[in-house]
Amino acid sequence: MNINEAIRSRRAVKYFDPEYQLSAESQAELLDLAMQSPTAFNLQHWRMVVVDDVVQRQAIRAVAWDQAQVTDASMLIILCADQNSWQKNAARVWEHAPADVRDMMVPAIDAYYRDRPQVQRDEIMRSCGIMGQTLMLAARGMGLDSCPMDGFDFDAVAKIIHLPSDHTIAFMVAIGKKIQEVWPKPGQLGKSEVVIRNRFPD
Repeated sequence: MNINEAIRSRRAVKYFDPEYQLSAESQAELLDLAMQSPTAFNLQHWRMVVVDDVVQRQAIRAVAWDQAQVTDASMLIILCADQNSWQKNAARVWEHAPADVRDMMVPAIDAYYRDRPQVQRDEIMRSCGIMGQTLMLAARGMGLDSCPMDGFDFDAVAKIIHLPSDHTIAFMVAIGKKIQEVWPKPGQLGKSEVVIRNRFPD
């Protein structure tokens, strides 16, 4: 499937075939493709918690409005991020850059993020959003379906996955094979409303 078709045919699927299993190779390919997503300063601060334990999936479903896709999808991935990666990973993710670039970038990262908690949080949410879309389009390109999810108790899920205190959950993505057709798109805004040229009108 080409990328345009994947974009146009991707939909949020709620009902998955619980018998359908993704091979280890397909799962690895999806995760690898997701990790090609860009991050500011190359920090790669996203983390993907792949939940394949049946009991843990049931526990998450119990705090996610009993949504069937949590347990029935072939993969359930919780997209999280390390909010302090700018302090932990800065030198490591630039170690193969030319020395002059590395010497410029590492201090710039510290200057950009230090004492700016809102910037730190905004950046990881942007990065998780980009990764989530990459993951869903990669899945669609492989003939799979997906559903981005934020309908769950974030604190409860954080406890279930033992989320570190300096990490944040962005959302979850369920991936698998749909068992029923999705509704037609309920309503699409026109470009005349969505696209603004240069600036908003006075």
